Amino acid sequence: MMKLHTIIERKSVRLLLPLFLLVLSGFFLSLGAQEQAAKPSTELLNTDCIKCHASVQAMVDSKGAKHKTAVTCTGCHQGHPPMVSKEKIIPLCSTCHAGKPHYEIGGCNTCHSDPHAPLEMKLAANLTAPCLSCHPQQGKETKEHPSLHAKLFCTTCHKAHRDVPECLKCHQPHSTDMVNKDCTLCHPAHMPLMVAYGAEMPNKNCAACHKSISDTLSSVDTKHAKLACVFCHKEKHKYVPACESCHGAPHPAGMIKQFPKCNMCHISAHSLGKEAKK
Repeated sequence: MMKLHTIIERKSVRLLLPLFLLVLSGFFLSLGAQEQAAKPSTELLNTDCIKCHASVQAMVDSKGAKHKTAVTCTGCHQGHPPMVSKEKIIPLCSTCHAGKPHYEIGGCNTCHSDPHAPLEMKLAANLTAPCLSCHPQQGKETKEHPSLHAKLFCTTCHKAHRDVPECLKCHQPHSTDMVNKDCTLCHPAHMPLMVAYGAEMPNKNCAACHKSISDTLSSVDTKHAKLACVFCHKEKHKYVPACESCHGAPHPAGMIKQFPKCNMCHISAHSLGKEAKK
């Protein structure tokens, strides 16, 4: 009888031992999961960043340019201290911006002082080379058409990015009724001596510089006096047309032979040798 009881006990132990081991392993697995959950994750989401940096997010939303649309917070800032190194928190601009002359200049934050608003630039004084790396056409114009403007730094006039100053801040107007837009009708800012104008240029703008000619035209009663200046001086400064381009050959060949130049009789294209009627 004793022997039978012992056999039954041994069989019970054999049956219960696997169950005990299963429960024990589950317990340790649970402890491991709790310990893992207690460890802080180094992976951050944009929503995590905004909790502390709401003002930065607002800046990116309003003025972030491609930093808003092309990257996320963690696209630049790959973690948060002390989980990651300083280099990963604030990366070099060249990590993304490379391959163009502008990116090789260095000192990015001299102009781009806030990477969250990269086009909201505060320009340093006496800059030219960094500007021309993005605006080569303007550099070409000032070089090919020398003027006093070519001797200035870009930031002498453009004290902030996209700031276009009024000409009249430095230059005296040609007449008292001139406004800034009148200046640029003739003078391109980066080649101001290359005077050009459109077919709608009013006579008063020409008269601002050519007062004596304007006075002459006002004093005579001729067909020339009734024309716009640009009718003859077509959209190019200092262009003087040949009289024959409008008048052909109005006189007999003998007269032309005797007086081959029109101004031998008509004196001036603006007065035609006639005085104002009294």
